[in-house]
Amino acid sequence: MRTYGQYCPIARGAEIFAERWTPLIIRNLHLGCRNFSEILEGAPGLSHTLLSQRLKQLERLGVIESAPKSGGRGHHYELTSAGHDLFAVCQSLGEWGARWLEIAPEHLDPFVALWSMCNALRRERLPNRRVVIRFDFTGRPHRERYWLLIEFGDTEICKRYPGFDEDLYITAEAEAFVKWHAGQLTWAQAIGGGRIQLDGPPSLVRAFPTWNARSMFAGIRPVSRAATSPAA
Repeated sequence: MRTYGQYCPIARGAEIFAERWTPLIIRNLHLGCRNFSEILEGAPGLSHTLLSQRLKQLERLGVIESAPKSGGRGHHYELTSAGHDLFAVCQSLGEWGARWLEIAPEHLDPFVALWSMCNALRRERLPNRRVVIRFDFTGRPHRERYWLLIEFGDTEICKRYPGFDEDLYITAEAEAFVKWHAGQLTWAQAIGGGRIQLDGPPSLVRAFPTWNARSMFAGIRPVSRAATSPAA
């Protein structure tokens, strides 16, 4: 691990926190990811090798702890007290980003928003039966299709057809879906002009938007750059 060679706590903390992917790993553990594959799924672009290195480094530093899975290969991971304190730094960074940084086209990965939504669903509102929702996302270089499988309170995002009848079909512009989950669009705005379209039983169509607890930063109002630019 590279070091700044300074005693300053900011410098020493940055040596850990500013390592690429580390804040996202901490975020995913905070959101409830407990094993290697769950952490990896929530960080598209992170390689198996680098995740393994980061987990070993964070465990060595006392930020996370692991325990072997009972009756199987692999480990369970969770944050230590130091890790929970480090997530507070992640949260402050997220609040700053939500307030001061715009969502640019390169940030509009609908899978990440769907994964985040799946981890923030209001489970007490989910149907007490199996429901399969197909998502078709547009506005990207290639049309993307995923399935959300809800089964008695448990949820799973599938990149391949899960083999069950589809109950609800959602076609959405990636930008509208991401900004709805991020709290920058209301549901009325998101479905306005057909940017998000739902096809299925009316009860599911009405219920779907109520399941989304939104991003933890959804309540933060972005600051307009125009409002902070110096007068000409």
